[in-house]
Amino acid sequence: MLLAIDIGNSTTKFGLFKGDDLVKKLTINTDRNKTASESFPEIASDVPPQLEAIVISSVVKELRSSYKTLGETNYGITPDFIDHTVDFGFSIRYFPPEDCGADRLVDAYAAVEKYSSPVIVCDFGTATTIDLVNEKLEYVGGIITPGPNTLGSALFENTSKLPKVNFEKPEKVIGDSTISSIRSGTYFGYIGLVDRIIERMLEGCKNAIVVSTGGFASPIADESRYVEIVEENLMLEGLQLIYKKINRD
Repeated sequence: MLLAIDIGNSTTKFGLFKGDDLVKKLTINTDRNKTASESFPEIASDVPPQLEAIVISSVVKELRSSYKTLGETNYGITPDFIDHTVDFGFSIRYFPPEDCGADRLVDAYAAVEKYSSPVIVCDFGTATTIDLVNEKLEYVGGIITPGPNTLGSALFENTSKLPKVNFEKPEKVIGDSTISSIRSGTYFGYIGLVDRIIERMLEGCKNAIVVSTGGFASPIADESRYVEIVEENLMLEGLQLIYKKINRD
């Protein structure tokens, strides 16, 4: 079995693959103050002792070495870490390329493999990224902006009386309480941000398909003019696909 690990800013996701099939998905909170060996016991019993390979994408650089040690110590496997040096099958027009997060490249690769190019891929998490692979199979970059809950947290932390409100679609646009006003402003404001960015991207790449993933993809797709395809496991599936590619090549 293959263990794919997506180390994000807020959560770390583990996907167990048997062949091409994702058979189990596990999630823990990302804790920069803990090593992988300290965090992993939360899910260790769900991971079989006999793994064939481990593939990792990490946006948290300080956790890379401890996950490498975990793989080697617990499973006798040196994990494959995905970064910009991997052959994704598209050229990377991002400067400097080493600054481009592995998560953005893996998402883009998975979207191209599933839907071809041109494709716009949106990942809605702690940070939101919206990236484009054009018809020439060039990853040309995109945008990074605070994710929905990150914006909500900023409002809460920088005001004295406004409460923290979860990101979800309100029943109506005009809020009749402080909470409903914040919820409406955050939700519809974010939809406007996303749709305007995608609209501008489509002006230069009219035939692009829009693919989304991340914890907030579904509520955004519910209202967005452009976000329709939601791929819940795009990142984990992308790790499995790129692992197959680099080991086939």
